[in-house]
Amino acid sequence: MLNTSCLNCILSEKDVNSIIMNKKRVVVILCALIALLTIVYFSWNKNSGEVEITCKVRKGPVEVKIHTSGQLESENSENIILPAVLSSQNVRIYEIKITDLIEEGTVVDSGQYIATLDHKVIEEVLTAARLELEAALAIIEDAKLDSNLNLSNYRDLIVNSKSDVEERKIVLAESVYESPSVIKKAEMDVNKAERKLTQDVKGLEMRKRQLGSQMERRNIDYRQKQQRVDDLLKLYDALIIKAPKPGMVIYAKDRFGIKIQIGSVLTPWSPIIATLPDMTKMISETYVNEIDISKIKVGQKVTLSIDAFPDKELKGEVISVANIGQPMPKSDSKVFEVNIRVHGSDRDLKPAMTTGNVIQTGSYSDKIYIPSEAVFETDSTKFVYVKKKDVVRQIVDLGDENEDYVIVNKGIVEGQLLLLNEPEKLDDIQTVGWEIYDEQIRKLKENLNQPSISQKADTVKNNLKSKKTEG
Repeated sequence: MLNTSCLNCILSEKDVNSIIMNKKRVVVILCALIALLTIVYFSWNKNSGEVEITCKVRKGPVEVKIHTSGQLESENSENIILPAVLSSQNVRIYEIKITDLIEEGTVVDSGQYIATLDHKVIEEVLTAARLELEAALAIIEDAKLDSNLNLSNYRDLIVNSKSDVEERKIVLAESVYESPSVIKKAEMDVNKAERKLTQDVKGLEMRKRQLGSQMERRNIDYRQKQQRVDDLLKLYDALIIKAPKPGMVIYAKDRFGIKIQIGSVLTPWSPIIATLPDMTKMISETYVNEIDISKIKVGQKVTLSIDAFPDKELKGEVISVANIGQPMPKSDSKVFEVNIRVHGSDRDLKPAMTTGNVIQTGSYSDKIYIPSEAVFETDSTKFVYVKKKDVVRQIVDLGDENEDYVIVNKGIVEGQLLLLNEPEKLDDIQTVGWEIYDEQIRKLKENLNQPSISQKADTVKNNLKSKKTEG
């Protein structure tokens, strides 16, 4: 029994080995066949010259959308700024440091504490201003004493001149019996004394006006210094910044583009410390490249997503499109600012959150469309390669496009087969659809009113035909 059992075991192992060997042979044969077919396939393609990649022309609904990323901002906000008195010409403080701030994002009520400005710089300037005010007051007091002394001297001169006139008149009266020459001299002395009196009276009036003008200038200087002290006192009392209304505190950026923080220096020319945004009305501030900006119009519908809340989907619309572009950092391309209003309100939305914006620039219910890769162009001509019995270069009139597809207004029909790669032997390919090209040039000429367009069109057409492409 034992020998029979062992024999059966040995036979079973042989059968197994035989089966394994047969499977290996089959695998080897299959691999050889696959390798042979691969060699034949690539050899045939090498001999044929190219591998054709095709697609079918489709017809149906097409939506044209532009995808951008943006940042949430409040549409309306209240600015928290430096005290207005800091802009006064009397103050002459051109920058001030922030010494304390509450945490950004804090929700505050009206009149609640926000920040503290540097008191030390105000104290130093106020001390100097008070010393200047005291000096101006001392100058006024000295001027008053000088004025009184000067006017007193002038009054004494007038009194003396009046006495001299009286004396001369007495001498003239006593000389009535004297010789004519003596009388004449006495009359001349009287006239001379009277002229002296008149000059002294006028001199007094002129001196009064002169001293009055000098005193007024000193008083003006004193009032200016007094006003400066008053303004500095007002500024000192206003260095504690409080919220003008309820809201969430969002700090602004200084003149160097850095977020306001403790130690930041502000000036009257960049006075914004923070903003209190209206959280019920939010916008997404985004930028669109110069290629797509012509498609963006005010009123277009937008679907927004929030990176912080992937499950949220919001609706909005375009409310403004910038007329002037701005360069992208480290690039030659330009972008245009576009603002999108978010419909409704959501307590989860916060300023500076990143949004994904899908702007719907067009929606078509029944249009011919093809992949963008199927469109080729030379100069001002756009065309596709239609795969029929022979490949044909078909000029097309294109419409709107999205990231993947482009609408075709004229030139092809649904179901046609197009090449996605350009054929190698272009000289043998026939070009058709010149009537589409001529119509495009005619419309361009009408819009631009430039006859030279026709000449350029004829040159392009002749160049294509010179390559053995007949219309």
